[in-house]
Amino acid sequence: MMLFHTPGTGKTRTAAIAAVALSIALVATGCAAETSTSGGTGGGDDANLAITFLPKNLGNPYFDTSDNGGKKAIEEFGGTYAEVGPVEATPDGQVSYINTLTQQGVGAIVISANDPKAIGGALNEARAAGVKVVTFDSDTDPEYRDVFINQADAEGIAKVQVDLIAEQIEDAGEVAILSASANATNQNAWIELMKADLTTNHPNITLVETVYGDDDDQTSFDKTAALLQSHPNLKGIMSPTTVGIAAAARYLQTSEYKGKVALTGLGTPNQMRDYVDDGTVTAFALWNPADLGFLAAYAAKALIEGDITGAEGDSFEAGDLGEFTVGADGVVLLGDPFVFNADNIGDFDF
Repeated sequence: MMLFHTPGTGKTRTAAIAAVALSIALVATGCAAETSTSGGTGGGDDANLAITFLPKNLGNPYFDTSDNGGKKAIEEFGGTYAEVGPVEATPDGQVSYINTLTQQGVGAIVISANDPKAIGGALNEARAAGVKVVTFDSDTDPEYRDVFINQADAEGIAKVQVDLIAEQIEDAGEVAILSASANATNQNAWIELMKADLTTNHPNITLVETVYGDDDDQTSFDKTAALLQSHPNLKGIMSPTTVGIAAAARYLQTSEYKGKVALTGLGTPNQMRDYVDDGTVTAFALWNPADLGFLAAYAAKALIEGDITGAEGDSFEAGDLGEFTVGADGVVLLGDPFVFNADNIGDFDF
């Protein structure tokens, strides 16, 4: 089943398809191609600012937010916005849409990849037809796209968590880390950077233990309870995983430790809203998906108009976000993670 979605309206037209799957997709994405003629004549045309967002799946509040950020940017510079995507987050579902968009000659596809390799062939066919390809949120292998908009780098993700916990415990006391699995590559890289930051910049904070909730809600909940029993002087917990921080907050919320033990890490506003509203959690971090989509749209514009090619050192303007420079392997870094707190969490819905 495929969907065509109009972000911001909350309405998603669902068309069940079986034998006519591709024809439905053509009809659906035809909205993009039809409107693209106002901006250009097809892929490779430097005036063709018809830009289509293709998230991992539709109906996902995270991508609703990011793609609306892209829509805002495209409207700002006078292009034509569209969003298409599959119901399920599968590479096969994205390939069908990539092929259709290529046939329609859009100016650029902005995609969050469901697989780093499986959609590569379709993307390279699009590029061969002159369509620019920007990945965001989730990258492909570099040879399949022009640029990747990276939401944050490892150093920034590690630093924001250490900075938040240091602020919340007045830069002194025992802390612990509740991570995902012991073999999680991303989390382990962040944890090593967090340890180095603590040692170098926060000598009065002691990391007493790192535990692993395996990104399972109940396991993370139980690990939080065990941490607090094992370390009665614990002042703070950092959880660099959205599952872990939500489970830890749920435990703290109804325990004697609420308001006494600080909790921060990486979470989403919808998961953490209740805990921020009732004071269980003061602040946590993630990137701002609206800015991510906004930047991706401006990168697509710069590629279409020939201002950049995706080469290291290329630079372009992205509206109110300012100027960005393409780094190694065609990566553009959005910036530091965004901090959510009681003052701003109401502005987000993902």
